[in-house]
Amino acid sequence: MFFAKPGIYEPCKMFSIGHLILFIITITIIIIALHFTRAFNKEKIKIIIQKSTILLWILEIIKIIFNFAVGNGSNPNNYIPLYYCSLILYAGLLSGFAKGNLKKVGDVFISTGAIIGGLFFLVCPTTSLPAYPMFHYISIQSFVFHGVMLYLGLLVNITNYVSLELKDVKYYAILVTIISVISYVVNKILKTNFMFISNNFPNTPVEIVYKLMGRFFTPFMILIQVFGPFYVVYFIKKFLNKLIVGNQRLIED
Repeated sequence: MFFAKPGIYEPCKMFSIGHLILFIITITIIIIALHFTRAFNKEKIKIIIQKSTILLWILEIIKIIFNFAVGNGSNPNNYIPLYYCSLILYAGLLSGFAKGNLKKVGDVFISTGAIIGGLFFLVCPTTSLPAYPMFHYISIQSFVFHGVMLYLGLLVNITNYVSLELKDVKYYAILVTIISVISYVVNKILKTNFMFISNNFPNTPVEIVYKLMGRFFTPFMILIQVFGPFYVVYFIKKFLNKLIVGNQRLIED
């Protein structure tokens, strides 16, 4: 079952008991990991980012090999990592191994996009559970992959490894824009739907946007991904920081 072809076993499906179990297990592990690493210094956190990035690449490569092995190699959507959540693969390399502005690009994405991408997938695992059973490599891989994304994003914020400023949106936007442009070109050539910017993705939230935006779907999807996640995380973090400071003052008074 663990490496079975799609369609052989009953899929787990979204919002099922199996989905709930995977979600609870993943969130529990993230909480435990944060508990043991929240006091780490920047050097140790950088090592975590490096090792996590290597792990994510290994998981992704195994997924690609699996897709070719079961006959899914004819569909580029199954083996080219050009989706929003794939950005953690590149951001992790930049954050963990690059320097200067390139490192900043990776840091900012991990502190913002990784949280949104990771959490959204754990709630709506559209590319794994609808097609595979709970105890399948693709299902387990997807929750480990996005769980690591969410963990890294929370870790760099909780420890202030990354101190977000409003102007940092340019670092986030650069990475997402580059991948979006590449995805758009590839989509045109190969008739794919990377970054979900070229076509509808039925039975997902993308379908709602597709129907509402019509011919403006592609530019809207690009813009929302280029700016949305950064601002959502930035302003939530700013609000929480003010709330924490306010509570501390009340306690002191």
